[in-house]
Amino acid sequence: MHVSVGIVGFRNADDVVACITALAASSHRDFDVVVVENGGAAAHAALVAAVPAMLPGGQPVRVLLAPGNLGFAGGVNACHAAAPDADAWWTLNPDTQPEPPALAALVARLAQGDCDAVGGTLHDRGVVQTDGGRWRGWAARAVSLGRGRRLSTPVARAAVEARMSYISGASLLAGRRFLQVAGPMREDYFLYAEEVEWCLRATARGLRLGFAPDARVRHGQGSTTGSAETVGRRPRLPIWLDERNKLLVVRDTAPALLPVAAAAALGLTFLRFGRRRAWRQWRWALGGWAAGVANRRGVPEWLAAGSTGS
Repeated sequence: MHVSVGIVGFRNADDVVACITALAASSHRDFDVVVVENGGAAAHAALVAAVPAMLPGGQPVRVLLAPGNLGFAGGVNACHAAAPDADAWWTLNPDTQPEPPALAALVARLAQGDCDAVGGTLHDRGVVQTDGGRWRGWAARAVSLGRGRRLSTPVARAAVEARMSYISGASLLAGRRFLQVAGPMREDYFLYAEEVEWCLRATARGLRLGFAPDARVRHGQGSTTGSAETVGRRPRLPIWLDERNKLLVVRDTAPALLPVAAAAALGLTFLRFGRRRAWRQWRWALGGWAAGVANRRGVPEWLAAGSTGS
C-alpha cells in the first residue's frame, strides 16, 4: 500500500525536520512525503533548505508553497491534491514524531477492510494524550479517549473503536474510499475541530473508523499556536477558533442540538476560564462562542495571520 504523508507547516521548519527524520525510520517503506508551507515565501525557502529532497530509504519529499495561509484544513486538502494516486493519505501534525512501527500498524488495520480511516495513540513523555475522540454534541465538546493513561498500559482495540466517533487530525490515515465518500476537509473551519466534523460526516455516510494500538506517535501539542500553554497564558487564536468551531460542528452535524449546545458551551467555557481568573482569555472565548452562534465562517483578518499548528 502506497501512502502519501501530508504535513502542514507554518514557519516551524525545526518541527517539520524532526517529524520527517522520525518518518525515515518507518518500518513501512512505501510512502512519499508532501509538506505544504502556509507561512509565506521566506518560510518556504527556509524549509526547502532544511528538508532533504529524498529520505535515505528512497522516499521523495516535496515542499509546496501555499498561495496564502490556507489553515490546517486547506493545507491538508492541498497535500491530498498533490498526491492523487496514493492508496491512502496519512495526515501528520508537524510537531509529531511517529515511532517506527506506527505507519505499518495503521496500514495493517486499514488493509483488514472493515474500516475506512485509522488512528492510533498520541502521547508525550509516556502519557497518552488521546487514543481517539468521542464527540458530545449536546455540549459542543470533544472528549479524548485514554487521556492520562500510561503508555505502558495496554489498550483494547475493540473497546476504543466502540466508543470512538472521530480520529485526531494530528495522526489520521484515510483510505481512498474515505476521501471519495466524505470529500475534503471543510476549509471554513481554518483550524481546530475540522477532523471532528470530517469524521462525523464520514460516519453519517456509512464509513467506519478504526484504531491501531501500535500506531504510537509522540505529539508536542501546540508548538506553533501556543495552545499547550497554561490557560492564563494562552493566546487568542486557539481560544477563539476552538470555541467557535465546536459550535460549527454542531451546526453542521446536528443543528437541532444547537440551542442546548450553545448554552452548555457557554457555561463550560465560563467555568474553565473563570476558575483560573483568566478573564482576558474568557473574553476571547466569548468572542469565538458568539461567532459560532452567529454562524460566522472563515477567519477574521486579525486571526488569519496566526499559525496552523495544533
